Amino acid sequence: MNSPLIQLKQIHRYYPMPRSSMWTKPQQLHALRGVDLTITTGKNIAIVGESGSGKSTLARIIMALEKPDDGQVFFQGEDLHALDPEQLRDRRQHFQMVFQDPYSSLDPRQRIEAIVTEPLSGLDHITRIQRREKAQEMLSNVGLRADDLQKYPHEFSGGQRQRIALARALITRPQLVVADEPLSALDVSVQAQMLNLMMDLQDLFGMTYLLISHDLAVVKHLCDDVYVMQNGQIVEQGSPHQLFTQPTHPCTQALVQAASH
Repeated sequence: MNSPLIQLKQIHRYYPMPRSSMWTKPQQLHALRGVDLTITTGKNIAIVGESGSGKSTLARIIMALEKPDDGQVFFQGEDLHALDPEQLRDRRQHFQMVFQDPYSSLDPRQRIEAIVTEPLSGLDHITRIQRREKAQEMLSNVGLRADDLQKYPHEFSGGQRQRIALARALITRPQLVVADEPLSALDVSVQAQMLNLMMDLQDLFGMTYLLISHDLAVVKHLCDDVYVMQNGQIVEQGSPHQLFTQPTHPCTQALVQAASH
C-alpha cells in the first residue's frame, strides 16, 4: 500500500482586506476553509476550480511558502510548519514547484546553469563540478542541450523555458512536484509536447505530481484523482472519469460545461 506523502488537516488561511476608510473595522478574506487533503506516493492529483477558489493559496501552503492560520501540513508524517528554517531548507529538496509563467519564473539576469542548479545551493555535499554535471544531465532529460547552460532565458521560447523550469524542479530528485498551471501560458501544440514530457519524466524519476489547473483535458491525461475547490473548500472529489462524466456539484458541472464549449 502506498504511503501518504502529504497530509493537510483542517487548513485555514485568511488575508486582510483593504479598509474602505480608517473608521471601518478591518475585513478578512477567508481564502481556505478547513481543507483536508491527502497526497499518496505515486498517485497524481489535480486541484481544479474557478479563479479565486483557493487553488494557488493551497499550493503555496503545501510548498511551505506560506503558513496556514490554522491547521497542519505533514510531509511524510513531519509537520512542515513546525520546522526551524534550516530544517525546512533541508526538506525542500524533496518537494519542488513549477510555476505558470515561463517568462517571469526565470531570472533574466542569470545564466541557465545558475537557474537550474539553484535548488542545490543548500546542499553542502555537492561540489560545483557535480552541480554542473547534474544540470547537464537534467537538461538532456528535458530535451535541451548541455551547452544551453551558458545561455540566458531570453534566448529560449516559452516551451523551452518551461522545460528549463522542469529541469530546475527535478534536479534535487524530489518526491513531489507541485505544478501551478504549468501549461496554460503555452501554445496548444507545445502543451501536448510538455504534457508528454511530464509523463515521461515521471516514468524516469518516479515523483508524484500535484497539478493546479483549469484545463480538464490535461487533468484527465495526467491525474488519478481530482479535487474541485470553490470558495476555499473542497466541494467534490473523484477520478477524472467520474467527475467529468457524472459531476454532482454545481461547480464541477459548470467547469465541465465550460470545457466542452
